[in-house]
Amino acid sequence: MHRVLRRPRPPLLLALLCLGALAATGVLAKLVPVTQQGDARTLNGFLDLNGPQLSPVLNAIAHLADPAPYALVGLVLALVALARGRWRVALLIPVVFVVSGATTEALKLVLASQRADEWLGSHAHIGAASWPSGHSTAAMTMALCAVLAAPPRLRPTVAALGAAFALAIAYAILTLGWHFPSDVFGGYLVAATYVLFGISAVAAADRRWPTRRGAEAVTHPVDVVPAVGVALLAGGAAIGLAIARPHALLGYAATHTTFVAGAVAIALLATALAGVMATGFRASRAPAGQS
Repeated sequence: MHRVLRRPRPPLLLALLCLGALAATGVLAKLVPVTQQGDARTLNGFLDLNGPQLSPVLNAIAHLADPAPYALVGLVLALVALARGRWRVALLIPVVFVVSGATTEALKLVLASQRADEWLGSHAHIGAASWPSGHSTAAMTMALCAVLAAPPRLRPTVAALGAAFALAIAYAILTLGWHFPSDVFGGYLVAATYVLFGISAVAAADRRWPTRRGAEAVTHPVDVVPAVGVALLAGGAAIGLAIARPHALLGYAATHTTFVAGAVAIALLATALAGVMATGFRASRAPAGQS
């Protein structure tokens, strides 16, 4: 059975891994000139995609991770977990929402420093207090906690939608020039660190003080079909774009290879984090007393 995240130790180790990756990302973003240049080149690739018609759409997407919708989503997810009888998860979610956001804001202030303006030209000016990204932290926190709150058979689909949401927020804020790509990585990792620490705490509490509640629904391979559909839809949209404008797309990719690598890396991180949440709870049988 696949129940990695139902035991305290695996999510604790994963949280520590994310914490180490967060520290490494901060060092690379703030102190290493080579990666700072790559950060700026990737951002310039995103900035070149923006235009007068696209900007309002990007703004609307980016503001989905503002404080008001963030708080509303946190409340809804806590209520969903409570309705499912997972009261420890219901208590965990608002704590993670508050602490992850507060940590991001604190890190921004403590580590504020100007970065790579000379490589951005007139395209954008990003403030000194930009790492990690608050919008990326919020988006990934919402995505991962949605998987945590969802019924087992919906988790693959929720994970796919959550990853797509977090990725849309990241691409929007980068194309608008609000943040560097490393800010997005930092935000994702802050969210994942706290969610995984929280899961470890809940798992430890469930083992120490078991609660009376029914077993979760049995999961089946067919449960991943909607998630695969979401992935195919996204892939189909990308293929359609490539077919419609193959020369423009290939030409842009050829002249912005760092941008392509950065965009793919962000997508892989978002997918990996959501995927761990979806698969880590999966089980063919679920004994009572586990959330």
